[in-house]
Amino acid sequence: EPVQRYRFRDAKPINFGRASPRHLAVHGVDVSRWQGNVNWDKLRAQGANFAYIKATDGGDHLDPMFRKNWRNADAAGLKRGAYHFFYWCRTAGEQADWFIRNVPRVEGALPPVIDVEWNGESSCKRRPSRQKVLEKMQVFMDKLERHYGQRPIIYTAPDFYRDNLRGAFPDYPFWLRAVAQHPSKVYPGRKWVFWQYSGSGLSHGVRGRIDLNVFHGDERAWRNWVGGRQMVAEAE
Repeated sequence: EPVQRYRFRDAKPINFGRASPRHLAVHGVDVSRWQGNVNWDKLRAQGANFAYIKATDGGDHLDPMFRKNWRNADAAGLKRGAYHFFYWCRTAGEQADWFIRNVPRVEGALPPVIDVEWNGESSCKRRPSRQKVLEKMQVFMDKLERHYGQRPIIYTAPDFYRDNLRGAFPDYPFWLRAVAQHPSKVYPGRKWVFWQYSGSGLSHGVRGRIDLNVFHGDERAWRNWVGGRQMVAEAE
């Protein structure tokens, strides 16, 4: 698939200076039920080469748009992956089983993502110790890696990272939220695969705002990364 160039608009554009995400080739989006009915062909035409799609939260919630988004993103030619919003009030094993039950293991999918933040918006107000957080994450990620044959990606935001993840999981790929400054300023020393650089993207494919992301590399690095991931899955 040819890589589509960046054509998004942004309701609240940030000037990242020389480190602008626009200098990177491969942009994409992440979506959940809150985007409503997505026009994936329009999203792709505007520069979405990949999509991370909300699948599950906790141990018993499935995003009602997941199956439709999963099907339609693929049909429109986007690379797709699924993400799980982690709850600190459920066991890691239950959450991994729930994700595995709902997210198909398919050739060519992007690696699964564990989204770790404090659950401030939900009824779960628990904030385990750093050690407990890392233990729970490891259990969840090990189960997913065994099932999908791909190492999961860790998505996180600055406050949670500071509290728990500095120096942790050096052998895991990271997807970092940094909407005001470049990730190198917000997460010093952390290598990353994806950067979520805006929560206020605008596209003809969705009503309202959409999160914009970019891959850390050029087109060739993207093809190698995606291709390498597929080979890992085949080796199972």
